[in-house]
Amino acid sequence: MKKKNYLILGILFLLLSTPSVSNAMHIMEGFLPAKWAIFWAIVSLPFLVIGLRKIKKVFKDDVNAKILLGLAGGFVFVLSALKIPSVTGSCSHPTGVGLGAILFGPTVMTVVGTIVLLFQAILLAHGGLTTLGANVFSMAIVGPIVSYIIYRGLKNTRINKRFTVFLAASFGNLATYVVTAIQLSVVFQDPVTGLMGSLAKFLSVFAVTQIPLAIVEGLLTAIIYNLLVNYNSKGVVNIENI
Repeated sequence: MKKKNYLILGILFLLLSTPSVSNAMHIMEGFLPAKWAIFWAIVSLPFLVIGLRKIKKVFKDDVNAKILLGLAGGFVFVLSALKIPSVTGSCSHPTGVGLGAILFGPTVMTVVGTIVLLFQAILLAHGGLTTLGANVFSMAIVGPIVSYIIYRGLKNTRINKRFTVFLAASFGNLATYVVTAIQLSVVFQDPVTGLMGSLAKFLSVFAVTQIPLAIVEGLLTAIIYNLLVNYNSKGVVNIENI
């Protein structure tokens, strides 16, 4: 158990020791034209409504789920606040949404991710209110969906569950930044190569920082998952989805 604790502390130290800038968190405030800010807000809204209904059902079925949801929310808040400068107007960082998607499903994490992004925009000046819809769509909608699909798809196979969690969290992280790259590419298309050229540039820049971060997030999520499984076996927590 001590070795696991040291490993967790080592990973967190690695994340905390990365350089950061105070004005970037996903797509920063005012970086998207008004029409695109409104578009992403409208697209994200239905997922948020479905997530609120799902949370109500989860709490009704299991009152103790509030503790786990709080843990998942704190995990997202801490990891997504650790950032590395990437392309202008954005940054690279862990997302933390994979753990919650595994425990509660993707729509619940839409609500959690929205709350986290809103608090960070208001209290930490990370991201922004005008770009909230775009950031919610990439981190709190697409990321959890990808993590959930991978975990559910591999859950009953011969693949080790901890490695499955690692893959789910890592690819959920990467999916977030693929979407962010697409969002930026649509708005800021290359004058010569167009959308695809711009997308290639954004993805290549993101890859330098995001691939290592995705691996680190996958490892950390797998460790937390293992701890939860151990507590679950002792009856301390009830994890039905694992």
